[in-house]
Amino acid sequence: MLNVVLVEPEIPQNCGNIARTCAATGSRLHLVRPLGFDISEKAVRRAGLDYWHLVEVFDYENLEDLFQKHPEAAGQAWLTTTKAPRSYQEAAFGPDSWLFFGKETAGLPMDFREKFRDRCVRLPMISEARSLNLSNTVAVCVYEALRQNGFPGLLGTSEMAQG
Repeated sequence: MLNVVLVEPEIPQNCGNIARTCAATGSRLHLVRPLGFDISEKAVRRAGLDYWHLVEVFDYENLEDLFQKHPEAAGQAWLTTTKAPRSYQEAAFGPDSWLFFGKETAGLPMDFREKFRDRCVRLPMISEARSLNLSNTVAVCVYEALRQNGFPGLLGTSEMAQG
């Protein structure tokens, strides 16, 4: 199962959109603190996230906590950063990949990027653009990882294909 990791996310609407992507794709969502919003059951209900129950959400104090609880993540890690030397299309995503995304204002920490330098990828864009929205970046990378693995567990057809 694909794992989406948000490191210190700041904007609740982005997290909500990403949670919806995880719900629709059967991916797990991992949140690394500090968070810029409340994820309590009361806050989720108030935000009207009616799909939240479809998402497996895990919460960690920091990256060290995540890797202590999931040492397998290190071998399957892919980091997205606008500073990466290669495109996300060059990554060989596995069905159990861990996709890491940094906070909206600063991205992933430099020491973390350096530790996984050969696992850093970016989305191509014009030089004048600073970055894409975090939830858009997650959606592109999640669907590329799923495409590379044959969209496991997802519907291959729709009602329009039956006629």
